[in-house]
Amino acid sequence: MKACLPNHVCAVHSQGCTALTAYSQRWPCLFPQHGPALKHERPIVVDEWQVLLVKAQPQQFLRGLIHSDGSRCLNTVMVKGRRYAYPRCFFTNRPRNILDLFVWACGLIGVQARQNNRCNVNVARRADVALLDTFIGPKA
Repeated sequence: MKACLPNHVCAVHSQGCTALTAYSQRWPCLFPQHGPALKHERPIVVDEWQVLLVKAQPQQFLRGLIHSDGSRCLNTVMVKGRRYAYPRCFFTNRPRNILDLFVWACGLIGVQARQNNRCNVNVARRADVALLDTFIGPKA
């Protein structure tokens, strides 16, 4: 942020974290997916430079998506009278292309993500959830 807008960034340091804020009318130039109207009523376009960033660090992209619109839970099911519990991750969003970006980024790191309804994608395989757990961490 300082490279783009050096005079508009403020950092506040706390124990264990640093909060950054930046104010500028130029943010839409850097993040063209932000714009007027509700995001599920307009196309969300990811520019090629953003695709390159995600390809370089898909874990960070997935971490941000899960922290903003995702969850991790213990899924419990009954099969023939026996109870099974296993970890599962969900990502929820209304725009189809944001769900597609989540699935695409999961594929970049070898995680299988499946859409289970119009607004939800889940990661259910134990090995895949374990891989996500290595870099997602607890939600703040």
